Amino acid sequence: MARLAAGGSTGRKWNGHRNKTESTVLFTLAALAAGLTIVLTGAMTGLFYGFSVAVMPGLDGIDARQAIPAMQSVNRKILNPVFLPMFVGTVLAAPAAGALLLALGQERAAVLFFAAAAAYVLGAFAPTAAVNVPMNNALDAADVPADPAEAARLWSGYSARWTRWNTGRAVFCGISLLLAGLAVFVWGGQG
Repeated sequence: MARLAAGGSTGRKWNGHRNKTESTVLFTLAALAAGLTIVLTGAMTGLFYGFSVAVMPGLDGIDARQAIPAMQSVNRKILNPVFLPMFVGTVLAAPAAGALLLALGQERAAVLFFAAAAAYVLGAFAPTAAVNVPMNNALDAADVPADPAEAARLWSGYSARWTRWNTGRAVFCGISLLLAGLAVFVWGGQG
């Protein structure tokens, strides 16, 4: 990788040739996309993990008539300008890193970034859209029952299933993070 940064050989040629400036630009963009993938995927891994091991058990430990409005508030507040770019960013950054690495002739590292993107999309992004968000919307539409037993039934039905799916998201984000880290390691070893 150091040889690449210094303008050394990058493998395949682009349109029959690649000058030092083109190689440096591609390298820089690939490094930025790779770094962004690792930061974003790491942040999402930590967020999902934190919910599964702290937030949800904490809410499970209080009266359901308090847990329900607390989670309703969390679900509304998480849709913010910090979370949304972080959540969607990995979907864009990981395949961009893979494509740029392909252009640099770094096929093994590129494939690992594509695998990281697939793990994130299939294991975190898709379940969020298909399971967790619809569950959040249903909980948001519910009135908090005044009866403690009814509130407990509503909450336990939501919390157990939501947390299982969320834990899956954390695991797949972790797999995506490991694949992206491995991709950078492989890329560095090919330089």
